[in-house]
Amino acid sequence: MRITNLREAVQIKTLCVVFGGLSGEHEVSLRSATLVLKEVDREAFSVVMLGITKNGRWLMYDGPLELIESGGWESSGQTRPAVISPDRGHGGIFLPEENKAVPLDVVFGVLHGEGGEDGTLQGLLELAGIPYVGCGVLSSALCMDKAVSHELLVAAGIPKTGLIAVNKGDDGDFSALEARLARELGYPMFVKPSNTGSSVGVSRARNPGELKGAIDFAFKYGNKLVVEREVKGQEVECAVMGELEPIAAESLGEIVPEDFYSYDAKYLDDSASLIVPARLGGETAQKIKTLAKKAYRVLCCRGFARVDFFVREDGEIILNEINTIPGFTSISMFPRLFAEGGLSGRELVARLIDMARCDSPRHS
Repeated sequence: MRITNLREAVQIKTLCVVFGGLSGEHEVSLRSATLVLKEVDREAFSVVMLGITKNGRWLMYDGPLELIESGGWESSGQTRPAVISPDRGHGGIFLPEENKAVPLDVVFGVLHGEGGEDGTLQGLLELAGIPYVGCGVLSSALCMDKAVSHELLVAAGIPKTGLIAVNKGDDGDFSALEARLARELGYPMFVKPSNTGSSVGVSRARNPGELKGAIDFAFKYGNKLVVEREVKGQEVECAVMGELEPIAAESLGEIVPEDFYSYDAKYLDDSASLIVPARLGGETAQKIKTLAKKAYRVLCCRGFARVDFFVREDGEIILNEINTIPGFTSISMFPRLFAEGGLSGRELVARLIDMARCDSPRHS
């Protein structure tokens, strides 16, 4: 039965936060999950922490939050094997060593990248019949694949930069591939794994030698990559949440990287400046919000997402990509943009959980 009011909503008590994972964004997930866990209302929820190690082991963790971000949770001695069971008879987590189940009411998956942001975790939760925060299987898979999402957005009339998808093996004749990319995109160009986020595996190529190295590097993260034309302009981010009628945060954020917004610049150093609100005119900002919400709907998003844009010097707006599990670290744009409008971290997390429990037609 669908939950229709807050009185019914408060009956749901057990929240599971899933973190870690197999992707190259494992450490980012630990940081994001730590912030989410700090913002959960512990009077409203009994919280279960479920971590996934880099080698794919699932462990329920019962220790202090401080050990999650550092990675020390794994060796803390406060873990036990646990998995989310697809068997609806279990209704949540199964503990194999104890041969018992822990029922869950809702899951907040804070798994960036493949294995968590690409629809795989969402599919498991659909099988298990457990409500969860964020985008569903289809939208997660679509947004994770930069080549597929590009085609859908272009078909919907949303401006995108030039992009060419390259599959493993297409680089067998590098000279022919390089000639095509140089002719259709021109240098410099960006090479990206098709299915990673947080700029993992991304390189900027200014000549054939750098292009070869960038392609080899990107293929370490999967069998498909995309090559994009470089866009000169402001890097602007828009936070969106909701379902049928999504809302955009009032303020937009601007990224000012020294070179490009790499993984290190996002999470490991202070080389990029983050400006909130973005330095844009009101009309341009409104156009970006409108395009962000349109793209959100085109790609079937629900719950929340961050939509990234470029704004050229001539005013042209170009959508870069959509992130369906945006960063939730202390410096991440998604929570910061809603905070700028007066929504605290605790209120934001509560609202996202409420949407998972109350607004999803999957569980009506």
